[in-house]
Amino acid sequence: MNPVPDSSECPEPSFFGSISHAWRALRSPNFRLYFAGQSTSLIGTWMTRVATSWLVYRLTSSALLLGVVSFAGQIVAFLLGPFAGVWVERLPRRRLLVWTQALAALQSLALAALTLSHRITLGEIIALAAFQGLINAFDMPGRQSFLVQMVEDRADLPNAIAINSSMANGSRLIGPAVAGLVIAAFGEGWCFLIDGISYFAVIASLLLMRIKPVAARNHASGMWEQMREGWYYVRASLPIRTILLLFALTSLMGYPYIVLMPVFAVKILHGNSTTLGWLGGATGIGALISGISLTLRKTVVGLTRMLQVAAALLGTSLILFGLSQSLWLSLALIVFAGFGLMQCAAVANTVVQSLVAEDMRARVMSYYTMAFFGAAPLGSLFAGVLAHHIGAPDTVIFTGACCLAGALWFTFHVSDLNRLIYPNYRKTSETQEPSI
Repeated sequence: MNPVPDSSECPEPSFFGSISHAWRALRSPNFRLYFAGQSTSLIGTWMTRVATSWLVYRLTSSALLLGVVSFAGQIVAFLLGPFAGVWVERLPRRRLLVWTQALAALQSLALAALTLSHRITLGEIIALAAFQGLINAFDMPGRQSFLVQMVEDRADLPNAIAINSSMANGSRLIGPAVAGLVIAAFGEGWCFLIDGISYFAVIASLLLMRIKPVAARNHASGMWEQMREGWYYVRASLPIRTILLLFALTSLMGYPYIVLMPVFAVKILHGNSTTLGWLGGATGIGALISGISLTLRKTVVGLTRMLQVAAALLGTSLILFGLSQSLWLSLALIVFAGFGLMQCAAVANTVVQSLVAEDMRARVMSYYTMAFFGAAPLGSLFAGVLAHHIGAPDTVIFTGACCLAGALWFTFHVSDLNRLIYPNYRKTSETQEPSI
């Protein structure tokens, strides 16, 4: 087993790499198209997420039901995760994504029609949330594994993942803020309508791409056998297994604070939908900083330590947020929480994608999807129940403490992970440009 490399052996592990390399994946025309279309659509997606939580809370005034709706929207993706990963490997990725985006547009437009006609019920919100979860089960592993086909230079893949994270988080900054203003002026239905229309930007970008045909793989084994192979692959790899476990914990305990934001906006900070938009925007600022910091890196070396720091920062910020009753202090703390949460997600994605074998990529990324869509809905439901009994602030303090405990657990594994991961990075770097 190789020793942990010292700084003289490693590629430059500076947190900030050369700015000239920050957007290098955009050299690929297909990725530029994807960037343009997805940036537009994600603003609408975040508008819908904020509008949905505000609509549920306006109709029910229940933290428990906020958790139930979030649970319904994500548990389907968790249950279908391994199945979806196998199917994604069998289907043309671009065609799959066109279908998932078209179905997502229909889902948002249905929400808009029901809300604008003042006929929306909690049951319909839950059903449509579950339908979106079904779409996400196939869309997320499809999108993650399609990045390889969009980026012409394989060496640019980590940068593409970082740019993808920055794009999502930039939209997270804009979307909630716009949603707060639109809800206050026109109501939730207009957020859903804007989101439904925005999906056509992604569909157009996908159809305009010129993708090199990928040789069809011979799937001699059946679907259940392929699912079992994917599970054994994840279980046998200590780095992938450990990173996915920490990511699942941060999703389980870190994500639920977003679900409880309407409660904090109204009951703790004594605000309204605009306050909710500010809280969402503050999360987006932290998440955007997280994404940009990753685009500026020249190498993936050192990301395991960053994962440890991000989990600790997330936990500390949530504990302090639960104690705060000041709007401005809460906004500042949510910036740090947003950074920590998104850094955990993006770093886990980057490291796992850099390690996984190509013929296992979609199946392994389906477990990444499950780590979020399995843990987050259970965490949302748990947080809703707990907040119903002990209040939202104490719930967030407890979940933050769990994230801190996860960071401590991961600390004891970092050295072993680096010993296993670094030879793979060194082998990869020998076949790529020196600047990567």
